[in-house]
Amino acid sequence: MEPDRRQLVRAVVASAVGTSIEWYDFFLYGFAASTIFAELYFPSEEPTTGLLLALATYFGGFAARPIGAAIFGHYGDRIGRKATLIVTLLTMGLSTTLVGLVPTYEQIGIWGGILLTVLRLLQGISVGGEWGGSVLLATEWGRSQGGRRGFLGAWPQFGVPVGLVLGYLALRVFEPIDPYWGWRIPFLLSIVMAAIGLYIRLGILETPVFARVVERNLVERVPVREVIVRNWREIIWSALLRTGQQAPFYIFTVFILTYATRTLGFSSDQVYTYVIVAAIVSLFTVLLWGWVSDIVGRRRLYVIGAAAMLVWSFVYWPLLDTRVPALVFLAIVLAWPIHDIQYGPQATFIAESFTGRLRYSGASLGYQLASVTAGGPAPLIAVWLLDTFKSSWAIAVYMAICSLISIVAALMLKDRSQQDYAKEYDEAETR
Repeated sequence: MEPDRRQLVRAVVASAVGTSIEWYDFFLYGFAASTIFAELYFPSEEPTTGLLLALATYFGGFAARPIGAAIFGHYGDRIGRKATLIVTLLTMGLSTTLVGLVPTYEQIGIWGGILLTVLRLLQGISVGGEWGGSVLLATEWGRSQGGRRGFLGAWPQFGVPVGLVLGYLALRVFEPIDPYWGWRIPFLLSIVMAAIGLYIRLGILETPVFARVVERNLVERVPVREVIVRNWREIIWSALLRTGQQAPFYIFTVFILTYATRTLGFSSDQVYTYVIVAAIVSLFTVLLWGWVSDIVGRRRLYVIGAAAMLVWSFVYWPLLDTRVPALVFLAIVLAWPIHDIQYGPQATFIAESFTGRLRYSGASLGYQLASVTAGGPAPLIAVWLLDTFKSSWAIAVYMAICSLISIVAALMLKDRSQQDYAKEYDEAETR
């Protein structure tokens, strides 16, 4: 095996493991916010109010993600992908561990909720910088032109279902042990997982694309500012591209916990099991659709995926509302492969929209801005729509609108599936 081939394998492993750990931490908080934190940190006589307050802290992590994208995108394009990714991993590991130590409302009053919010913001900042670096670590070690870039870029996305499964299982295993400490153990274990991820990431080299940027003295002094000036359209379209994927995803993974237990009357154990099965299926379908995008092109596949999600929006809720366990299971599990038609190729599609010297900043900003406009608000909007209209059809319409936005955004972005990834786009286009 040649040195570059070995580094490619190490980079892909480091990306997948690193994002798995980051998403374990991020999802763990989301699960706890949906099921535990309302009672422990935001007690209220009105259950919906307590849930909304808990989900508001959850949204805080999303609001912080563009900040992390700007901070770590700057350094990722200035000092390199590897060093930046080490910092994001440590930040996430420490902040998640500290969540497990925060006293409850009974012990310190509202300060418990405030501390949770601060730590959630740190989680968001970390995730905001993590994704872009992980995608570039995997894709910039691959062939610079064509090849398997879509498949390689799907590996960091693979970390999402892995992290979700680990987070779900950890909470379900440890929560019943003790009403006060049980749920805290998965958060405290984060420091151990972060140490494992750090060990793996220390063993990889800087990507050839960034090494070439440094060698040619093309490093921008303020890459975030430069990419906003040069590529503001790509940033906006990248953010809107994610709307029809990200909003439904957080409804499928966070809001469903509340809806299936409070509205449909299912036990939390049943719902957890269904979502875990769905995430296990996604381990395969994320990579499958990333690979397919190398054959048919990123943009074409993305439009197909967004259109499929639009149709699925009006199938998913009627299946759930039957309250028949088999049909509810089918709805929850099938949602993921349909979602993955967009999610598998998404990382590479967005990263390819930006030239090498600005790629970390541009891709991170575009990807993470959607956290404020789509992912973060989605569970809150779903709770409000259900409370206001007393029907899941309102949520279905919301998801369909999000899918339409993604279709338009995908058509507006240039498909660079076959473009040389290592060459600066502006240089190539002026020749």
